[in-house]
Amino acid sequence: MDIERIASGLRKILMTAGGVALILLVLLATGNVALRVVRVPLSGTYEVVAFLGAIVIAGALGHTQKRKDHIVVEIFSGKFPPGVKRVLDGIGYAVSAALFGIVTWRVFALALTIQRSGELSETLKLPFHPFVYAAAAGFAVLVLTLLLDLVGVIYGEGGKR
Repeated sequence: MDIERIASGLRKILMTAGGVALILLVLLATGNVALRVVRVPLSGTYEVVAFLGAIVIAGALGHTQKRKDHIVVEIFSGKFPPGVKRVLDGIGYAVSAALFGIVTWRVFALALTIQRSGELSETLKLPFHPFVYAAAAGFAVLVLTLLLDLVGVIYGEGGKR
């Protein structure tokens, strides 16, 4: 099995988890607002919305990179020749992969620390390290996608997979 198919599968899993989390987040927030009208708000809504929001964002990172759906400002680079653009894209992918590699490592380390300490959320007393691990997984898949884009630039695919 080639690495692009593995990366694609991981992106799909995370994107699906993010989509499910988004639906749950909307339902929970809407339900809480509706119940506040009758003075029966749901306890811990803010905590759960924050946890679900982390999954939504982390789940979309790799997919967004793959589709190049992020914001790109090409004020200067738009005027460069294709060869220079490729070099700049390669440098950008390499630097981004290194930066998000560090972020992945530190978020994973944070999740491990939280898990080992047994820390729980403030209101609902839920273990929240799984959500931090999910964020680390989202960053890891982003790094994998950036590295594949870098390989694409190096081997002449331009990173526009």
